[in-house]
Amino acid sequence: MRILLVEDDDRIARPLVEDLRHQSHVVDVARDGVEGWEWVQTVTYELILLDLMLPRLDGISLCKQLRAAGISALILMLTARDTTTDKVIGLDAGADDYLVKPFELEELAARIRALARRSVETKLPILTYEALQLDPSLHSVTYGGNALVLTPKEYEILECFLKHPTQVLTRSFLLDRLWSFDQSSGEETIKTHLTNLRRKLKTAGAPDVIETVYGVGYRLRVEC
Repeated sequence: MRILLVEDDDRIARPLVEDLRHQSHVVDVARDGVEGWEWVQTVTYELILLDLMLPRLDGISLCKQLRAAGISALILMLTARDTTTDKVIGLDAGADDYLVKPFELEELAARIRALARRSVETKLPILTYEALQLDPSLHSVTYGGNALVLTPKEYEILECFLKHPTQVLTRSFLLDRLWSFDQSSGEETIKTHLTNLRRKLKTAGAPDVIETVYGVGYRLRVEC
C-alpha cells in the first residue's frame, strides 16, 4: 500500500515511517497541510495518515479539500483530541477512521488492515491475465490454480502490470509508484526484482508474461 503521512512532529513521524515500511508499505511524509496537498497532486495514495493539528493548513481543512477534489484515498486521522465532538467533526469532514494519540503501533497496523479490507471488499476486483490471477483481498497470486510465493515488491510489481495491462511501464514509473522518494533505489533494483519475478512465473508455468520493450520499459505480452 502506498501511504502519505502528514505529520509535523518528527518524533512521531520517524517511528511510524520505520514501522510502516517494515510492513512493506511505501511511505512518503509531508510536514504540513500545504505540503500534503502538494503530494497528492503528483502521487496516487491508497491511504493518508493525517494529523489534525498541522501548520499552514490544518487536518480538517485538508481532509475537506481532498474530498472536494475527488480524492478517494482512505483517510485515517491522528490526533490528541479525544472528545466525541472532535471525532464527529473529523468523520464528517470525510475521514474514514480516527485514532487518538498516543497509540500503539500495533493498533495503528490493525486499523490500517481493517481499512484495507473494507476497501478491497468494495473496490478491488481480482486481477487476471490468461491463467494468472492476483487476488488483492487475499494478497495472493496463482497461475493455473497453483500458488506463487512472491516477495512484497514482486507482488507490487506484478500488481502494477496487471492494473495497466496495455501500457508500457518505464523503470521510472515503477520506481515512482513502488518506492518512496527518500529510499535508495535505481534501475538495477527494478531489473533485479523483475528477473526474480519472471523466474518465479516461469517456474509456475507462465510463458514469458512480462516482456521488455527495449529502450522504453516493460509490458505484459500482447499474446501468450
